[in-house]
Amino acid sequence: MTSYRGPGLTKGLEILAEVKNRVGIAILSDVHEKEQVGPAKEVIDILQIPAFLCRQTDFVIAVAESGKVVNVKKGQFLAPWDMANIAQKILSTGNDQILLTERGVSFGYNNLVSDMRSLVVMGELGYPVVFDATHSLQLPGGLGHASGGERKFIAHLARAGVAVGVDALFMEVHEDPDRALSDGPNSLPLAEFEALLRVVKEIDGIVKEQTVS
Repeated sequence: MTSYRGPGLTKGLEILAEVKNRVGIAILSDVHEKEQVGPAKEVIDILQIPAFLCRQTDFVIAVAESGKVVNVKKGQFLAPWDMANIAQKILSTGNDQILLTERGVSFGYNNLVSDMRSLVVMGELGYPVVFDATHSLQLPGGLGHASGGERKFIAHLARAGVAVGVDALFMEVHEDPDRALSDGPNSLPLAEFEALLRVVKEIDGIVKEQTVS
């Protein structure tokens, strides 16, 4: 109950709209309830279904009916091939703009592990695959009152995921992770972001070149 939950829907969308207008980039963000979809789609370009909500059929369909790109985070409790069922629910609305995201699988209490085979399996479903290199090393509930994380492994997982051949990376980045209001333990320091990005782009180029040839 003490974990920070954000500024609220209205204020949050105002902030995201400002970022979108000033920086000129597409915006991705979670929605957590059907009632949030309407206001969110007016600002957000990619609506993200959180991992724990990916099996909620009515919610998944409501997000898909927005007509926006839908990014589904695979639940920590799901096998990668189970994502085919979720994709079918989205397709049933006529929306085929689907991204599938791997963010680790439960491995005992307060721990996640990344199975790189999952990226390959989800890729075989025919949709772009995203690897979340920061939530994949989260320690759910690991701090007792909030989730912990193992930040030191972010670069390793990011490089590994790109080497497998994913279409995109998802990363939590913060200028001072130790003071972040949420996800600090599994956030990459902003000062390290550019160097990591250069490395993964080089790896991605090599992998894609081999795929083409």
